[in-house]
Amino acid sequence: MDALLVVLKFFESILTKPAWIMGLFSFVGLVALKRPAHKIMTGTLKPILGYLMLSAGAGLIQTNLAPLGTFIETGFHIQGVVPNNEVIVSMAQTVLGVQTMVILILGYVVNILVARFTKFKYIFLTGHHSLFMACLLSAVLQASGFTDVPLVITGGLFLGLVSAMLPAVGQHFTEKVTEGDEIAMGHFGSLAYYISAAVGSIFKKDAEENSTEKIEVPESLAFLRDTTISTGLTMAFFYLLTGIVAWVVDPAVVDELAGGDNFIVYALTCALSFAVGVTIVYNGVRMILADLVPAFQGISNKLIPGAIPAVDCAVFFPYAPTAVILGFVASFIGGVVGMFIVGATMGVFIIPGMVPHFFCGATAGIFGNATGGRKGAALGAFVNGLLITFAPALLLPVLSVFGFQNTTFGDFDFGVIGITLGRTAAAFGPAGVYVILAILLVVAFIPNFIKTKSPVINHTPEEE
Repeated sequence: MDALLVVLKFFESILTKPAWIMGLFSFVGLVALKRPAHKIMTGTLKPILGYLMLSAGAGLIQTNLAPLGTFIETGFHIQGVVPNNEVIVSMAQTVLGVQTMVILILGYVVNILVARFTKFKYIFLTGHHSLFMACLLSAVLQASGFTDVPLVITGGLFLGLVSAMLPAVGQHFTEKVTEGDEIAMGHFGSLAYYISAAVGSIFKKDAEENSTEKIEVPESLAFLRDTTISTGLTMAFFYLLTGIVAWVVDPAVVDELAGGDNFIVYALTCALSFAVGVTIVYNGVRMILADLVPAFQGISNKLIPGAIPAVDCAVFFPYAPTAVILGFVASFIGGVVGMFIVGATMGVFIIPGMVPHFFCGATAGIFGNATGGRKGAALGAFVNGLLITFAPALLLPVLSVFGFQNTTFGDFDFGVIGITLGRTAAAFGPAGVYVILAILLVVAFIPNFIKTKSPVINHTPEEE
């Protein structure tokens, strides 16, 4: 039993690290293409290094978003539930660790099999999100009456199917964002991004002319075209505004947070460090795409015809840097509005978490911009802010059986899947969950037997 746990832990360590997953798939693809040894080495290492750079930038962003959240909570006296994927997963691992690991491994196997034998050709590479989804599935299924082997097999099937199928749902929107680059969305906030793109399409007539990336800047303000500078100045405004309000309300909290530094200097340092994190993310993304996408041709041509990598939401940031900031702000505003609506109707305050509103809001802004320009970016991200407030609130009762009252999953897909499975099981028992699983399996294989030109389904090269 101990040896089995060691093996499971090893695979978990690989499969929860997107850097190693990307390196592994790049290696397999380059070997399939029969590249020389030195190109296999560099082509394997660069996606790993690129994702480690992306992770370092994301870590810097998260570290410097934390004080902003404290400023807001202190200055405006907001208390309630803060959705956070990492927190709830760390709590759940104490009671669901083994089940989560097994579901994660089975999920990857099922994802590859679905990509190989159906028209859903997406390989989900965002390992930490796969871990989060495996944890959610283990919690919801156990609360629904599943145990032991049925629990992990059902969870693994669900994870593999949604990993392959969710990227397909909005691939036509993703292609608008990337302008044809062969990547897909591999992030479990995806449904909110696709909804944001659909909302943004209200302004589709003005989309191209009024893109966030075509905002005209006077010559005297040309320095704002530098993404690092414009991000730093924008965030400095928010940090100073909230920091000053928090200091007026409770200077002790702010001074303690600043660790003896002047709180204004501290706020500005956080804002500029945030901008540095964004720049590191952009550079990491460029390194990933430069080698991962070409390497995937080997997998596509030799192993899984038509395979497309589904990657983290941050990979899409360089496609519309201005929409990143606009999306974050609009999503946060939507989160504040949603917080008061949920508080009035459900009796619980879902405090806008800086991390989900930045990463998910920014991505929603990018997708809204692709279909509706700057208006689409603003409205789409605002809707995202509402969605990632209502979904965590509705998911809370489903997770309460494990005592997770003070936090919940933050991204939209977790809420949709958790609520759907939890409510179905409450009404119909495990049989209801099996019906949903059967429906997903049927939907996955239907395109194998019908001819369609739908952009949702990827065709193999031979069919094109």
